[in-house]
Amino acid sequence: MDRPVITFLTDFGADSAAAICRGVMLDIVRDAQIIDISHSVRKYAIRDGAFLLWCALPWMPVGIHVAVVDPGVGTRRLPIGLRTGRGDVLIGPDNGLLVPAASRLGGIVEVRALENRAFMLAATAATFHGRDIFAPMAAHLAAGRPFAEVGPTIDSGSIVSLRFPDPTIAPGVLDTSVVYVDSFGNLRLAGDTRDLAAAIGPLTPGRALAVTFAATAGSPEVHEIVPWSATFGQVPAGRPLLYEDSFGRLAYADNQGDVARRLGLDVDRPVRIEPA
Repeated sequence: MDRPVITFLTDFGADSAAAICRGVMLDIVRDAQIIDISHSVRKYAIRDGAFLLWCALPWMPVGIHVAVVDPGVGTRRLPIGLRTGRGDVLIGPDNGLLVPAASRLGGIVEVRALENRAFMLAATAATFHGRDIFAPMAAHLAAGRPFAEVGPTIDSGSIVSLRFPDPTIAPGVLDTSVVYVDSFGNLRLAGDTRDLAAAIGPLTPGRALAVTFAATAGSPEVHEIVPWSATFGQVPAGRPLLYEDSFGRLAYADNQGDVARRLGLDVDRPVRIEPA
């Protein structure tokens, strides 16, 4: 039989927490293949974690997917499992983290609260549900225990939803925003190439576009003229470009540079794109 797959994403960073959770999983299901998606999610940034899951999970084998970006750990927020149309189970906190990725895996077909004490560690701390609840739950499921055994069903409409921002399309202008800043300092924007083309017309390579990052408290407006490019190498090193990223979304970058640092930009910064 194929070895079971468990994917794992957290904001735990370089401390031992992620390794401890992997140890818990492997102690229960020794032959599991654990794929670490990321443990460097920005601390407490639920939407960042949701974005990385949304990007990664369609490329993963069908399996059990554990995600822990959980600033509400130990509060009344529920630990939940989502079963998807593709057959995966997503395990984590009910704070919206799991929802966008589940929508890409055939949608949510069943939601259960994680309440079966037999699937948890014997002692559970209020501040480490990744180790005590999520990791062992995932491992028992990977070992073949039925999803129905994790706990009672709950109404899918009652869980916390999370949506990425949508762009606004108008004649000659696309208003968007920074959704995610990746480890290169590239900016992932709301919307895709169809949205931009609907606003300003055909996106031919080299077409000059005016990109304005709105002023915010403590940060002035930033305005740049950049080309629409298919690849980074179509502009000189250090120069900015607007492009379609590998997930079909709009993105802004400096070739071989960190545009977020250069311009002092962060998530949720409003962006306007117009013909130059």
